[in-house]
Amino acid sequence: MTEETPGFEEKPDVPSGADPDDAEPKAASEEGAAPVGDASADVALVAQLDQARTALGERTADLQRLQAEFQNYRRRVERDRVAVKEVAVANLLTELLPVLDDIGRAREHGELVGGFKSVAESMESVAAKMGLLQFGKEGEPFDPTIHEALMHSYAPDVTETTCVAILQPGYRIGERTIRPARVAVAEPQPGAQTVQSEEAEESAADDKENGGPEEG
Repeated sequence: MTEETPGFEEKPDVPSGADPDDAEPKAASEEGAAPVGDASADVALVAQLDQARTALGERTADLQRLQAEFQNYRRRVERDRVAVKEVAVANLLTELLPVLDDIGRAREHGELVGGFKSVAESMESVAAKMGLLQFGKEGEPFDPTIHEALMHSYAPDVTETTCVAILQPGYRIGERTIRPARVAVAEPQPGAQTVQSEEAEESAADDKENGGPEEG
């Protein structure tokens, strides 16, 4: 058996010419340097994460802007498509108005009979499906935005400028007028309103003197 020498302790190898006590402080300094390196790595990772978040926010904003621009483009294209369609339909129906006028005159004179009647009614039905609406009636107030006055006269039985005859009906598509109604108008007889006003005042005065109108 080998006997251990009392009081003998192993010591780390120390280079020649160096103090044996220098080995322990050096090991301690190496152990304390490790946390400093870990902190630097954490700071770098946080900086990279912030950069990634900033880049993500910028790309998201760019995507949202592109989506908004695309939606506006789609709405503009749809609006232009509808406008072009309305113009095309209006141009076509405008060319057909003389034919519809002939059909209307033939109907008034009782000439819309036989096969001609069937064809005429089919054409009117197609025009109505395309959105064509006829307007203009006798007795309605004159409106310069939808009526065109071709004849003018005075009448004692009207209280405002009134369409007394429809020479050509007007046509519209939706709210768009493609031809105004061509009409003959009549205005109140000059002085008629004054006479009517005076008669009304005299009648009111008589009623007041007689104690009011009699009750039946």
